[in-house]
Amino acid sequence: MAVYTDVSDDDLAGFVARYDIGQPIAFKGIAEGVSNSNFFLQTTSDRYILTVYEARAPREDLPFFIGLMDHLAGHGFACPRPVRMKDGAALAEIAGKPAALVSYLDGISVKKPSAAHCAAAGRALAQLHRAGEGFAMVRPNPLSVSGWRPLAEASGARAERISPGLSRRIADEVAVHEASWPKGLPAGVIHADFFADNVFFIGPACSGVIDFYFAANDAYAYDLAIALNAWCFEPDASFNLTKGQALLGGYEAVRQLGADEVAALPQLARGAALRFLLTRTLDLLDVPAGALVKPHDPIPYDRRLSFHRRIDSATEYGLTR
Repeated sequence: MAVYTDVSDDDLAGFVARYDIGQPIAFKGIAEGVSNSNFFLQTTSDRYILTVYEARAPREDLPFFIGLMDHLAGHGFACPRPVRMKDGAALAEIAGKPAALVSYLDGISVKKPSAAHCAAAGRALAQLHRAGEGFAMVRPNPLSVSGWRPLAEASGARAERISPGLSRRIADEVAVHEASWPKGLPAGVIHADFFADNVFFIGPACSGVIDFYFAANDAYAYDLAIALNAWCFEPDASFNLTKGQALLGGYEAVRQLGADEVAALPQLARGAALRFLLTRTLDLLDVPAGALVKPHDPIPYDRRLSFHRRIDSATEYGLTR
């Protein structure tokens, strides 16, 4: 989440008038993440999140994101639910850009997840995969292996500004995965951005998941690999095996991995690290002037890649079977 778009008082008043949600009494930007502009909105009836979709979210994909949240919430998964306007539509416009209003989700994200948090997050991810079964809409993942070369070319030699040799390391990694990316794994709707700041807790229990704007159809184990990268590394770039065991154990308590997924996990984890190295590199190089956003540092994902290159078996991530 971030703030790139300025919403004036008049913009807000016109937007709120299209809903049956009372009058606004509090409104402020949420300066986290890098994708869309997000605002906390409190009205005389309830609390909401207003999302203004920026260039990274193509208009043609918005019905997928909105429909997915509706589907997941309707199947018992704790996530924001789109609020419909008086005319029944869920997609609106504000400040000349597409926007949506979703329900507010109670809970907080944890900055330093414990093993217990990782176990709960793993269960929540598997529950998401289960709840997404039967969702009729399809969105191929633009940030899977077929999308990595264009991202690498977009940063190109400029990546050297971030770290010497980074452009070559990126190019080598892209070539490796293009030649041998796992195919035919169990697949369906994935979150694709399952970071700690997108998972809420009340005490030790997961209270819900937010930010579905990278969601797509892809391998479930790839989503789990993204989570391993996001939840189980320490600030010094070391992998926390206890957290890995907890995350994988929590996931398998709901959905057990197949033998093909277990065998593919080391490469999937390596590819997931590359995906976030690529996008974070480009975000850091291309952040818009004046945007209320702090781009994520890509270097931790460069270090994760170094770790994953040495891994041969999913047991080294904490899988206990």
